[in-house]
Amino acid sequence: MDSPEKITSLQNPRVKQLVKLRDRRPRDEAGVFLVEGYRQIRRALEKDVKLQEVYFSRDWFLGENEDALLAQAAAAGATLCELSKEAFAKVAYRERPDGLLAVAPQWHHGLNDLALGDAPFLLVVEAIEKPGNLGTILRSADAAGCDAVIVCDPVTDIFNPNVVRASTGVLFSVPLVVAESREVYAWLKQKGIRTAATTPHTDNLYTQTDLTGPLAVVMGSEQYGLSEFWMKESDVLVRIPMAGQADSLNVAMATIITLFEAVRQRGA
Repeated sequence: MDSPEKITSLQNPRVKQLVKLRDRRPRDEAGVFLVEGYRQIRRALEKDVKLQEVYFSRDWFLGENEDALLAQAAAAGATLCELSKEAFAKVAYRERPDGLLAVAPQWHHGLNDLALGDAPFLLVVEAIEKPGNLGTILRSADAAGCDAVIVCDPVTDIFNPNVVRASTGVLFSVPLVVAESREVYAWLKQKGIRTAATTPHTDNLYTQTDLTGPLAVVMGSEQYGLSEFWMKESDVLVRIPMAGQADSLNVAMATIITLFEAVRQRGA
């Protein structure tokens, strides 16, 4: 592995550009996004994501496997660049960085790009507001074995650094599509995929509703829940029973509870 360039100045143009990429407009203009962390970068490489650049600072390394990961990234075509401890602290968005930050190309998949089997198991989320929730939802979908996650009418950018962080790199392994709700609904109908929408405003318990066969679980936003469109058009509404004073759960928690009930039924 050739000796990489080393940057120490906080005013270096590349350092300034990395800081700008925390915001959506510069990301979209450049067609790239940031991937920070050993586990996230490793998973990107495992899925053959063509990382453009990898920045590192040995002063922040936490383990002994970083050099092997850097060699793997370089072999895959990424340009390596070493940063001083201070320069890396400026570009990192984690409170406690681990000394690894990559720049990856954005991608844009359509509904018809999804490969579906005989009984697709999909997750549809509408207008999720918090990047951390969206990242956690992606992890839940991966753990439950969902075939894809469809993000409708997004409020937060799927390439937000905190989505990547909270997903622990699962962003690279779960097929992910962004589309408008009506387009998604029409596509699901065309494919014969039943929709089960979650809401507290129904008598149908999620444990007593058939969640087998071709299915899309539909989850709403943190503040407002599902829109009137999904409430009206979904094939069935289901609720998670609440025994205490709270009338709703965090959307990421509600997602994993509902998905794993479907997993239980489908496994049976």
